[in-house]
Amino acid sequence: MSSVNKQYWLCQVFQSGRQEIFMSGAQIVNRKQAFNVLFFVEFWERFGYYGLQAVLAGFFVKSLGMEDAESFVVFGAFSAMVYGYVSLGGYLGDKILGTQRTIILGAVVLMLGYFCMALAGADKTLVFLALGMIACGNGIFKANPSSLLSKLYKDAEQELDSAFTLYYMAVNVGSFISMLLVPIIGVHYGLSLGFIICAMGLVLSIGGFLSFRYLMKGVDSPAGEKPLSYSKLLLVVLATLVMIVFSSWMLSHLSVAHWLLFAIVVLVYGTFIKMMLQAKGAQRKKMLAAMILIVEAIVFFTLYQQMPTSLNFFAIKNVEHSLMGVAIPDAQVFQTLNPFWIMLASPILALLYSYFGNRGRDLSMPAKFAVGMGLTAASFLVVGFSANFANSEGIVSAWWLVASYFLSSVGELLISGLGLSMISKLVPQKLVGFLMGAWLLTTAISAVIGGWVATLTTVSKDVSDPLQTLPVYSQVFTDIGIVTMGVTFLMLITVPVLNRLIEAKDQVNDATEIVLEK
Repeated sequence: MSSVNKQYWLCQVFQSGRQEIFMSGAQIVNRKQAFNVLFFVEFWERFGYYGLQAVLAGFFVKSLGMEDAESFVVFGAFSAMVYGYVSLGGYLGDKILGTQRTIILGAVVLMLGYFCMALAGADKTLVFLALGMIACGNGIFKANPSSLLSKLYKDAEQELDSAFTLYYMAVNVGSFISMLLVPIIGVHYGLSLGFIICAMGLVLSIGGFLSFRYLMKGVDSPAGEKPLSYSKLLLVVLATLVMIVFSSWMLSHLSVAHWLLFAIVVLVYGTFIKMMLQAKGAQRKKMLAAMILIVEAIVFFTLYQQMPTSLNFFAIKNVEHSLMGVAIPDAQVFQTLNPFWIMLASPILALLYSYFGNRGRDLSMPAKFAVGMGLTAASFLVVGFSANFANSEGIVSAWWLVASYFLSSVGELLISGLGLSMISKLVPQKLVGFLMGAWLLTTAISAVIGGWVATLTTVSKDVSDPLQTLPVYSQVFTDIGIVTMGVTFLMLITVPVLNRLIEAKDQVNDATEIVLEK
C-alpha cells in the first residue's frame, strides 16, 4: 500500500463511527483488540481478589477465632490498605516505571500473596504477612489498567462511558466466578486450595498480558515509553518489600493503620486541591465537580462495604440457604448476586449510554450518581423490610437478598462503574493516573467507615438464635436506608450546579469556536 493510499485508508478508519483504529504516537493501535487485552487482565486479577474477599471475614472468625466485630474492623483495615495504596501505584505508572510495567509488577506481587495465603493456614502472623503482600500488590496494580483504558479512548469520548461500563463488567465476571467457586471449594476441600485458585487467576493475568502486550504498543504513560531503568526498578522492589512488612504489622496495630490512612488521604486530596487551585477557568470548575462527586462516592462505598461484612453475615444467620429449590452449600455464595446482576445490567446500560449519548439525551454524570445512590438506599430498605416476612424461626426468603442486590448492583454501575470515566473526562490527561488512584482511595476511606458501620449489627458471640439477630439487622439496615435516602435528596438538589461546573468552557475557547464556525 502506497503512503498516500495508507493515509487515505487511515482517514477513512478515523472517520468511522466506532473509531476502532487510531494513532498513538507513531503506532497504529486497534482499539478493540487493546480493549480485549485489558478486559482479560482485569478479569483474572479481579478473579483472584474477589475470591479472597468472599471468604475473608468468615475466615477471620472460623480460622483465626476473631469476634464478628473484630473481623469487620480488620477486614475494613485490610480493604483500606488495598485501595489506599492505589494512588502510589498510579504514580509509579505515570512517573517511574510506566503503566504497563507497573501492571506486571503488581500482578506478580499479588500472585505471591495468594500463594502465601494458601500456605499460612491458621497462623495469624503469616496470614497478615500474606495480606500485606496482597494489599501492596493490588495498590501497585489497580489504577494502571484503568489509566491505559482512558488513554485508549482519549479521542473517542462518546464511547468512554460504554467502554468503562463493559470494562467494569470484566471485574464482575471475574468476581462472580471466583466468589461462587472459592467458598464451595473451601467447604469441600479447605480454603488453602481456594487461595491457590486465586493465585492461578494472577498467573493467567500475567501470562495473558505478556503474550498480547504487543497489541498495546504505543499506549502507555511517558515513563513507559522510555527504556527501563533497572536502578529505579530495584528501588521500587525494595520499597515494596518494606511496605509489605509494614502493612502486615499494621494489621495487628489498627490504630496506626487508621492514622496512616488519614495521612494518605490528606496528602492525596491536598495535592489534588492544590492542583485544582493552580488550574484556570473551566478546568478548575471541572476539577471542583470531580472533587464533589468523589466525596459523594464515599457514602456509596461505605454502603458497598456491607456486602462482604454485615450483609454477608446476615445471609449466614437469617437467610434461607436455598434458592429456587437448590440448596446453597455456603451462604457466603450469596455475594455472587452482586456480580451476577452487574453482568446482566452492564451491557444494557452500555447500549443505553451510547444510544442516548449519540442523541444528546443521556443523563449527566451527577444525575447518574444521584439515581445510583437512591437505588442503593432502596436496597437496604428492602432488606430491613424483609424482617416483617420472616418465618417463625427468624429466617427470611433468599429472594429478598436477590431484590436487594439487584437494586444495589445497578446503583453500583451508576456510581462506581462510571467513576473512572468521570475522572477521565474532568481532569487533565497528565493527571489521570494519579486521579484514578485518588478515586479508588475513596474505597479505602469507606472501608474503614464501613467496618465501623458493620459493627452496629454485631451481637455477642454466644448469641446464635436467628430470632435474636433478626431485629438487630432489620433496624440497622432500615436506618442505613433512611439516611441514604436523605443523602440522595441532597445530591438531586446539587445536580444543576454540578452540571454547570462540568459544562463550563473558557471564553477564549468559545470565541475560537465561533470564528471557526464562521
